[in-house]
Amino acid sequence: MLALVIPVGLLIGLSLGALGGGGSILTVPALVYLFGQDSRAATTGSLLIVGVTSVIGMIPHRRAARVSVAQGLVFGILGVAGSYVGSRLSATVRQDVLLAGFSVLMLAVAGLMTRRRRAQARLASAGSVAVAVTARPILTIRPTVSCDCRRAATVVLTASAVGLLTGFFGVGGGFAVVPALVLALGASMPVAVGTSLLVIAINSFSALLFRLGQGVTLDWWVIGGFTMAGVVGSLLGSRVVSRVGPSLLNLAFTLLLVVVALYTAARSFPGLF
Repeated sequence: MLALVIPVGLLIGLSLGALGGGGSILTVPALVYLFGQDSRAATTGSLLIVGVTSVIGMIPHRRAARVSVAQGLVFGILGVAGSYVGSRLSATVRQDVLLAGFSVLMLAVAGLMTRRRRAQARLASAGSVAVAVTARPILTIRPTVSCDCRRAATVVLTASAVGLLTGFFGVGGGFAVVPALVLALGASMPVAVGTSLLVIAINSFSALLFRLGQGVTLDWWVIGGFTMAGVVGSLLGSRVVSRVGPSLLNLAFTLLLVVVALYTAARSFPGLF
């Protein structure tokens, strides 16, 4: 089983580095079904793996000026409360229930990734010219104070929801962070991908801290190997995306998500009845 740590970790890290999200969602089912861990150990170990991988994977994006530290810190800090609630709820849920919910979450992520890929394809076929998007401030203080309260509420709710998912399922939530940064904060797609890694790291480590002392036993050999492979994959991801193209990576990963989601559902849903 340990021979699977490197290829699976590389795959997850590759997705994080290239797409800014989605890859971490495979960590929990991999730890449960490939390495025989229970759901609590898997979701806790996933937080450590995803957090470290995101921090290292963020470095090349930061060097290329694709990370907005201010936006990432704000979004991540807003998600801390959600991480706390999700971590507490996760400890009270049966394994079959958590994994069944996880399979539904994976299908939802696959749908979001498909929608994003088709939107990008429509823009390309229409011959659209890429236009730089300038981030618009939510709060402006001049002689008078003005607030785009609708956008502010969207950011707070999305950040809290991502934190809740991170704490409950042990995922990074980049699949929700990237579109939120683009739509609510006006970030360009490359900056959203890089900044999402900072948000993922903050959410993952805060949720991990909230889980300390819950009596979870971790397999450090698996976690260590998984993390190292994930780090290498995340560093490769930022380079691979320029050669392979995000659309092809998106399609391949979406298909993999659907397969894993259906397998997880087939294993977990019968235990609910």
